[in-house]
Amino acid sequence: MAGEFDIKANVRFVPMSPQKVRLVLDLVRGLPATEAMDVLKFTPKAAAKPVAKLVRSAIANAEENFGVSRDDLVVYKLYADQGPIRRWRRFGARGRFKVIRRRYSHITVVLREQETAA
Repeated sequence: MAGEFDIKANVRFVPMSPQKVRLVLDLVRGLPATEAMDVLKFTPKAAAKPVAKLVRSAIANAEENFGVSRDDLVVYKLYADQGPIRRWRRFGARGRFKVIRRRYSHITVVLREQETAA
C-alpha cells in the first residue's frame, strides 16, 4: 500500500443517545467492511439501522471516489459523539414539572484499506 488514507463518512442528529449507539459500534469496530455489514444486518438493536446505512455510505464513497474494492476495506475507527439535547417538560406529581431529555448523536466512521501480507 503506497499511501495511507482514510475514507470518512458521518451522520449527524441521529435521534438516539450515544450510549445506545456505542453498544452497536463496539460490535463492528475493527472488522472487514463486508463482515461488518453482515453483523449489523442481524443485530436486533435500533441503532444498527443508522449505523449500517452509514457504513454502506462509506463503502460507496470508497468505491466511487477512491476506486477501492469493498473487499479490501476495514472499519478503522467508529465513534459516536453527543449531539444537542432537546428538553421539554411534563407535569409530575404534586404540581411539579418533570424534565424530559431527548438526546441526539453524531456518528462517524473511518474506513481504511486493509494491509496485504507481502
